Amino acid sequence: MRAARQRKSPALAFITLALSGFCAASTAADRPNILLIIADDLNTDLGSYGHPTVKTPNIDALARTGTQFDTAHAQYPVCSPSRSSMMTGLYPQQTGVVSNDVHFRDYIPKVTTLPELFKKNGYYSARVGKVYHYNVPGHIGTNGLDDPQSWQEVRNPKGVDVEYGDRVHSVNPRGPVGATLTWLAVKDPDRHHTDAKVTGAALGLLQKNHPQKTGKPFFLSVGYFRPHTPFIAPQRYFDLYPLDTIELPADSAEDRKDIPIAALADRPGQLTMSERQKREAIQGYYAAISFVDAQIGRLLKGLHDLKLRRDTIVVFLSDHGFHLGRHGLWQKGDLFEGSTRVPLIVSIPQSMDARVLSNQRSDSPVELTDLYPTLAELAGIQAPDFIMGKSLTPLLHDPSARIRDTAYSIARSRAGHTRPEWNYREIFGHSIRTRRYRYTEWGDGLFGVELYDYQKDPAERHNVVQQRDYLSVKAKLARQLRERQRRAANIEPVERLFNPVFTAPRQ
Repeated sequence: MRAARQRKSPALAFITLALSGFCAASTAADRPNILLIIADDLNTDLGSYGHPTVKTPNIDALARTGTQFDTAHAQYPVCSPSRSSMMTGLYPQQTGVVSNDVHFRDYIPKVTTLPELFKKNGYYSARVGKVYHYNVPGHIGTNGLDDPQSWQEVRNPKGVDVEYGDRVHSVNPRGPVGATLTWLAVKDPDRHHTDAKVTGAALGLLQKNHPQKTGKPFFLSVGYFRPHTPFIAPQRYFDLYPLDTIELPADSAEDRKDIPIAALADRPGQLTMSERQKREAIQGYYAAISFVDAQIGRLLKGLHDLKLRRDTIVVFLSDHGFHLGRHGLWQKGDLFEGSTRVPLIVSIPQSMDARVLSNQRSDSPVELTDLYPTLAELAGIQAPDFIMGKSLTPLLHDPSARIRDTAYSIARSRAGHTRPEWNYREIFGHSIRTRRYRYTEWGDGLFGVELYDYQKDPAERHNVVQQRDYLSVKAKLARQLRERQRRAANIEPVERLFNPVFTAPRQ
């Protein structure tokens, strides 16, 4: 079936694109290019998402050209599980990846990834920087935990930021530089940093493999390493955020009283941070965001200068969120909004599809699993039948539409990071996010249940699961969560992809 699609005639390719709503160009190779931009550990503290302080003019401008998804969520709020899920269109229980130290091919070697699908269908497929998992900063400049069969060409830039690991400010000097809160402003100009080199390498690939030269459309995935720790950026980005203008998170002591211990992913040194450390950590994170935004601006300008923008679908997202002090939590790995919610922007030139409007927002719950079927449909490519995600194209045409009622996320409890008595407990949490509510169970409810009403409590400061007024809401959400768990743990659609010695991860 797939081979037949690869051999289809130019006329059939033209018809396929026309039926998908695009104005096909004059040559057989003229299908939409895909530019997939992935930031690392980026939350929604962005101008287009309403943040009053963070300066992201280039991401904001991209949002004005497309659809911004305001209720988009990662399926696992940790790098490798999230990226493996996103790039296969499967849930973490199905990929087998629920930690950063395994590769999805160990479990499902026969899976066709998103970029691999495009490669098999006549696209030039390439990667620059972090798309699959890398340990940061240790793997920068290497292939990391890459998937070679996804790409025809890769680039692994490495900049001066990698050299500063022993000089950073840290709230836990004994901890790994990339796994705790660390930051440093440096004098080196933008061009010497890894993410600036990522942009340069990406533009080099676009020049070398311009569709006018190759006769092929491209699928280029550009992975930036910031704002992942350590927050290292040129001094001028730190200067954008004077310490006395940094707004500190609300006090967490009262907030944490109704939160199950299993939900608290505390890390060493973070609950005892001084006020100055908090301000400096936030300043460093914001500086790293603005630095990445500048690189995205360079990348999009280069795309325009190469006269590729009108033929290219641009997607921008992050692998998961980052807390910065909410609930006393500072990083990721839990099932609160700050950890699972991600920015997601899809920009399609109207020259491709007149039905797509610009500068629109959708509050429909969506998942990163939805990226795979969306891009396949937009390119007129048949997605594999094992895909768990749902295409976002109805929302691109009508942002008020709905494609799903809930976004589903899973995480292993990290309570043991600062609580030795929890080290032996491997407890998983499962969570669903509707437009209004979040419902979470830890260990199927044995280790805690949470319910938050975002209409009344957007900061998640009140767990209302025991309140009488929410009993019927809880019952409904519990049923929905069971159904989402059942579907996400169903291995029948992917059994043919398995390694014969596959062992499903405990969850």
